[in-house]
Amino acid sequence: MTDRFTVPTEYWHRLDDERVQCDVCPRACKLRDGQRGVCFVRSRQGDAIVLTSYGRSSGFCVDPVEKKPLNHFLPGSAILSFGTAGCNLACRFCQNWDISKSKEIDTLAEEASPTAIAQAARELECRSVAFTYNDPTIFLEYAIDVAEACHELGLSTVAVTAGYICPEPRAQLYHHLDGANIDLKAFTEDFYRHQVGAELGAVLDTLLYLRHETDIWFELTTLLIPGLNDTDDELDRMTRWVVEQLGPDVPMHFTAFHPDYRMLDRPPTPAETLTRARHIAMGNGVRYAYTGNVPDPEGQSTRCHGCGRVVIERDRYTIGRYGLDDTGSCLACRTRIPGRFDGPVGDWGATRLPITFKRTLR
Repeated sequence: MTDRFTVPTEYWHRLDDERVQCDVCPRACKLRDGQRGVCFVRSRQGDAIVLTSYGRSSGFCVDPVEKKPLNHFLPGSAILSFGTAGCNLACRFCQNWDISKSKEIDTLAEEASPTAIAQAARELECRSVAFTYNDPTIFLEYAIDVAEACHELGLSTVAVTAGYICPEPRAQLYHHLDGANIDLKAFTEDFYRHQVGAELGAVLDTLLYLRHETDIWFELTTLLIPGLNDTDDELDRMTRWVVEQLGPDVPMHFTAFHPDYRMLDRPPTPAETLTRARHIAMGNGVRYAYTGNVPDPEGQSTRCHGCGRVVIERDRYTIGRYGLDDTGSCLACRTRIPGRFDGPVGDWGATRLPITFKRTLR
């Protein structure tokens, strides 16, 4: 290995033409010696694939867990968020493109061992750590080691991911996670092929795996882009599939697009589009549908599916009235709200606290 940030990986195999194929995600990058995969951080060295960003991050920040977004996972708590560089997708509308599309190793400015990250999260009174900003699929080995260090200290771990991952590494990664937000970018193969450079079917497989083969709490997010994935028909088919295949209790977040990266020709998403999507979802049986990236207390608050009362009042990331007991049951009718609730609501609020690891965390 060339440096301490480069580590061996497990998911690859040699091909008959002397290339080596990476088997972490369905892209199946086939590499000659010295070449990097589409994600940039997985590279061929000699006759193997290595991860070149282990222990290095593009930055750390303490966020409200609702920002991931996760509305049914330790509400009101603080979560330590970090990512690396690169991505295995090619979203033309990426809103973290300066990180996920980076091919400059200087983006990885912060050094942190898994143990240091877990200890920092505890010192900062976070309940959990999030792998976010770019996709933890591509820094699988680092994410797993951080998760193990977090669990030793009683902290939860969360992945914010597109779910574009092969079955074997998927099982290994998600075995170490407590929660996830899966970015369901659209509900057509055409959108995934032309706007993302991926396949919808592989993402749906991940959702089915999470629902039927794990006990991970997960929620879905769809960024609605005017004219590309926001028709009534597509939203109807998507939300019907979610209810039929995943069940009515999986929360869905419909969030607003703003022009960015290589998609500057589309207007921002009107708030009315998000409200329409939310109503379509609820009409099809989704019990918990939310709007995001716009001011909308009604669309961001949680109502009990038993009695209809507001049990978690939200205005963006700020929690107001809270009507659940320590187990997540409605105080009015005792209906259990699905999610991860294990005590009183947190009081982190909407604060976003960037962390300089070298100076702040010792």
